[in-house]
Amino acid sequence: MTTNTTRVNFTLCWHMHQPWYQQGIDGEYQLPWVYLHAIKDYADMVAHLEAHPKMKVVVNFAPVLLEQIDDYAQQLGNWLHNGHKMQDPMLNLLAGATEIPGNVHERYRLLCDCQRAHAPKMIDPYPAFKSLLSPVKYMFPHHECDEQGAEFLQYLDSQYFVDVLVWYHLAWLGHSLKQSATAQRLIKKEAMFDQADRHELIKLFHDCIAELITRYRQLAERGQIELSMTPYGHPIIPLLNDMKNMRCAQPKDAMPEYRSYPGGAERSRWHIQKGIDCFQHYFGIRPQGIWLSEGAISEDAIALIEEFDFKWTASGEGVWRSSIHMADHDPEVVHSKRALFHSYQLKDYEPKIFFRDDGLSDLVGFEYSKRNSVEAANDLVQNLVNISDFLGDSAARHVVSIILDGENAWEYYPHNGYHFLNHLYQQLSDHKRIRTACFSELIDLPMCHDLDALCAGSWVYGSFSTWIGHEDKNRAWDLLSEAKMAFDTVIEQGILDDESLHKATKQLAICEGSDWFWWFGDANPSGSVSEFDQLFRIQLKNLYELLQLAVPAVLDEPVSVGGGSAENAGTMVRNVG
Repeated sequence: MTTNTTRVNFTLCWHMHQPWYQQGIDGEYQLPWVYLHAIKDYADMVAHLEAHPKMKVVVNFAPVLLEQIDDYAQQLGNWLHNGHKMQDPMLNLLAGATEIPGNVHERYRLLCDCQRAHAPKMIDPYPAFKSLLSPVKYMFPHHECDEQGAEFLQYLDSQYFVDVLVWYHLAWLGHSLKQSATAQRLIKKEAMFDQADRHELIKLFHDCIAELITRYRQLAERGQIELSMTPYGHPIIPLLNDMKNMRCAQPKDAMPEYRSYPGGAERSRWHIQKGIDCFQHYFGIRPQGIWLSEGAISEDAIALIEEFDFKWTASGEGVWRSSIHMADHDPEVVHSKRALFHSYQLKDYEPKIFFRDDGLSDLVGFEYSKRNSVEAANDLVQNLVNISDFLGDSAARHVVSIILDGENAWEYYPHNGYHFLNHLYQQLSDHKRIRTACFSELIDLPMCHDLDALCAGSWVYGSFSTWIGHEDKNRAWDLLSEAKMAFDTVIEQGILDDESLHKATKQLAICEGSDWFWWFGDANPSGSVSEFDQLFRIQLKNLYELLQLAVPAVLDEPVSVGGGSAENAGTMVRNVG
């Protein structure tokens, strides 16, 4: 008879994160990704777990995402109940709060925005939507929005743009919401959507988004999932602490002109405490684990984790490999990855560190979307069984970890990954060789290993190269450092009242987020880089204005232009080729 001693522990951790998309701390949303991922991915991911109550996972939330989800719920409710215009331009167009624009430039921009989706899986499966866009395809050569041949758009009836808007949002609905009566009726209607249709769609969004956080909270309260957090603004804690933390993994890369971030360790503590406060506000509990933004860890970051009494953290396989090679080790257990499937402790620190399997995580993130969904799920389960066989009688003392974004992969899967995740969760819920478990359940595993040294890095390549080292990324750090020095000077002068100080401090936290640096450099598409470049500079400008200081002219100059063609639009990075 199979017992728990022969079942390998498997932890699946979904990281839910979007950066702060509002202009400043309470302005208009510049990009719609929070509410679009909410109705597509955050809704689907919780629905899968509700449908498979024996499936245990860890769900990590960035606090700035929780706040934006909450804000969207309130804004949608205020529109529905009080007619108050929302702070998202696309939602206002969809709802009819803003009229369809009449000028060519704005109409072209609207059509461009309504094609921001993976067409083979999100647009092409719907003939009515595809045919709507077909006459204007020539205006977007190579999927670029450079306003070519758009003059005739001025002659189109506004109903055309309403239909495009409705279809774009129907395409962004996750599998669970697509089964609703509202979605099914609108999909069958195909065209000539009226104000009542638009109102009904907005209500569907509101009802979904307003209950999302509660649904995850209920799963945690019944013990099915573990909820963990990142620091508040999603900063790279090791780089805030000490930019020299980049040196182990990037010994030859250039550093920013400012070799240390002013008051960085203090800012790290602020982000962690603010994150705890936000997490407790929404979930009513204090998390046991913390996924430091981008899985970025260093010895000083581990010390902070211990200071705040977290029991576990996690990072990528690249950090594990680099750290193992800094001390005496058995090459065989590294090559075979046997030693990867343990928890670790750094020196005398208490928190446990788990390292993800990059190969398995990349299969989910990049490869399985290209295969039959059921076969892909079976392949992942078989991989886990193979690892269990390899570990033999000690399998129950090991843990295999898959950690990846919970929202970015699914638009490349058929039906938003429904069949893949449904079959995977079904297979794992009662598997005889695999035990799904949360990290907090595994902190007392008997085979915890010691790390003599930690090579600071992240879950991307085991380094910080995605955020520092490139000329553009370093320039952004310098702009941020200068803004922080201005912030410190104003604070020392004591000229801000309490409300202004609160706003400036939150604005600084937004500027310190990791996402700006992610997009800068040569790897990512110029359109996305431009959007994040502009938003980063808007956030810095707003900080200076809140500090009652003149905005430096350098913030009118682009930080980065991009120009690359990163896989999956640059939202995820593959670690294993």
